[in-house]
Amino acid sequence: MAGKFTVYLKLMRPANIVTSVADVLAGVAIAGYFYKLTFTANSFYPVVLLCLSTMGLYAGGIVFNDVFDAELDKAERPERAIPSGAITLREATLLGIFLLLWGIGFAFSYSNHAGVLAVAIAVAALLYNKVSKHYPFVGPLNMGICRGLNLLLGISISVPMLTTFYYLAVVPVIYIFSITMISQGEVHGGNKRNLYIGGILYAIVIGAIAYFAISRGKSATFILLLPFAWMIYRPLANAVKNPIGPNIGRAVKAGVISLILMDAAWAAAFGAVWPALFIACLLPVSIWFAKWFAVT
Repeated sequence: MAGKFTVYLKLMRPANIVTSVADVLAGVAIAGYFYKLTFTANSFYPVVLLCLSTMGLYAGGIVFNDVFDAELDKAERPERAIPSGAITLREATLLGIFLLLWGIGFAFSYSNHAGVLAVAIAVAALLYNKVSKHYPFVGPLNMGICRGLNLLLGISISVPMLTTFYYLAVVPVIYIFSITMISQGEVHGGNKRNLYIGGILYAIVIGAIAYFAISRGKSATFILLLPFAWMIYRPLANAVKNPIGPNIGRAVKAGVISLILMDAAWAAAFGAVWPALFIACLLPVSIWFAKWFAVT
């Protein structure tokens, strides 16, 4: 049983799931929910529901990535759970369905707005895994939309704030678009053009967060924003120097895990300092998982 559970964890990429929780917590912070939060079980209940929702949605999407890639992985990544025979295609499919329904169910248990966003995330994830990831522009955009909707899932804790700050979803869309585009050279190596474009898009994301921090007088944001920039640009620079598969893979891995610092910076830019620090503390958790389970 323990062996099968480990296989399930490998399939779900737990390091990535931690970053999805960070997305939602950043959204909750943007919504201003932590300002009025009292330390009671009822106060944290909505936050827990939305975190459980994103965990199921992200894990389910990741599982279906491997389900739809099962034949391709036999040639390119035979060590993965399905092609290696550690789990059957049917078992993986059932697991993915369960996780997506888990995510949708917890979202609807909080509100209809959150539930609709969860359905949209699940549909977008399936669309990416089945169709759009095979297209060089639409695929990265689709994956970015998944993350943008995930941020909105957190903001949906307050419907008025959701209608006010819905446009912030564009920032994670841009960020994930850049990571996904870079990752297209992870297996066979890539070209420097995609890497340079990714670097420019990273700068746009950093600039957007910096703008909100400065306009709101939240200079503490840069304590998180600068390490975020260092974490994503250092491996990207190495990949630019030598755009081989392993270097690109490290750049992608750093980009995914660094989402936690980006989310922490968002929380700080909206004045939620303590939640921002809590989100930042998820970084070592994600890094620890990344040592034991694949990120990409």
